[in-house]
Amino acid sequence: MRILVVEDDAILLDGLQVGLNLSGFTVEIAACYADAETALRAGEFDAIVLDQMLPDGSGLDLLGSLRQRGNTVPVLLLTARDTVVDRITGLDAGADDYLGKPFDLDEVVARLRALIRRAAGRATETIAWRDIVIEPASMTVRKSGDQVRLSRREFSILKVLMDRPGQILSKRQLEEKLYGWQEDVESNTVEVHIHHLRAKLGNHVIETVRGIGYRLYEDAS
Repeated sequence: MRILVVEDDAILLDGLQVGLNLSGFTVEIAACYADAETALRAGEFDAIVLDQMLPDGSGLDLLGSLRQRGNTVPVLLLTARDTVVDRITGLDAGADDYLGKPFDLDEVVARLRALIRRAAGRATETIAWRDIVIEPASMTVRKSGDQVRLSRREFSILKVLMDRPGQILSKRQLEEKLYGWQEDVESNTVEVHIHHLRAKLGNHVIETVRGIGYRLYEDAS
């Protein structure tokens, strides 16, 4: 789950980045309007945590620009302005949820998971495919009832594929879910994670579609 956090308070930004990473998210950060625009044009995100007041512009203006471009990514608006009028203004501007400062990190995590779940059309947090069940909140994976231990990035790849059963995802698409747009990625990183997932879950879970990418196996073998 790739998240963009837009916040100009350096201490709060660092805390959100560390906390969300520990909760299984891949986190991009932006400290101003301009950096946020650059990040949004460089890649796709599963959700955005957006501060309303930025040093070079308004978070609401950024949100409005995003919606005018037809981008429907879920947005959680964070702000010290927490009156009823402020909340209504933020939601009417296109935010999907609203949280006043100060806030609890666990609540931010829970709200993000709910936004992403609704955007994917799921009523519950649990995701199941054949005999594999994953719980994003606890990063737990079970196969035929037995728990399987995965690294954070192995878990992320499996979740992305299970969110889109039958859909082929390119190596680049998977890399975008795993790494930030400013991170250097080794050329065989995705292949290594796929290899580990097959070793832990079985060879007939993830299929390589030569020259295109990866998907969950469509046949029942």
